[in-house]
Amino acid sequence: MPRGGRKGGHKGRARQYTSPEEIDAQLLAEKEKAREAELLAENGGELAAGDPTKEKKDSDESDEDDEDYQQKRKGVEGLIDIENPNRIAPTTKKVTQLDLEGPKELSRREREEIEKQKAKERYMKMHLAGKTDQAKADLARLAIIRKQREDAAKKKDDDKKAKDKDGAAVPGRGMQSLSLND
Repeated sequence: MPRGGRKGGHKGRARQYTSPEEIDAQLLAEKEKAREAELLAENGGELAAGDPTKEKKDSDESDEDDEDYQQKRKGVEGLIDIENPNRIAPTTKKVTQLDLEGPKELSRREREEIEKQKAKERYMKMHLAGKTDQAKADLARLAIIRKQREDAAKKKDDDKKAKDKDGAAVPGRGMQSLSLND
């Protein structure tokens, strides 16, 4: 006996296949039973005098969707009727039923992304207006740098004027010192 992961079939037993005609016949029988049960439930247990197929044509198309769903059940699900309050039956909407004008509900991620962008825009406006702490610190730093540059420019001008006075007395030295400082 092999010890693989799959189970072997029973030898000698013939396989039985269901023909497509038999499947169709079973599906029709199931639909008829469902229609009869529905008619009995609608009429309060009395059998309808009319043809059940005519009654079915008059009802909504959503009943057909429910039947299709019931046929697609897998495993024991078709045998046991489970009522799960959390389970929502899949419903398909027609194009005419779609509401495109109404407000679209955003997902949590989309809402958070929009809020983040708005907050960033508000911060940038406040920053440009100089109302944030970081903007105030930047402006103070810029003022200090401007003051240092002005002082450096004044000092350079004073040195230049002093050298020009000294350079007038000694023309050769003034030229060398100017060329080295520039």
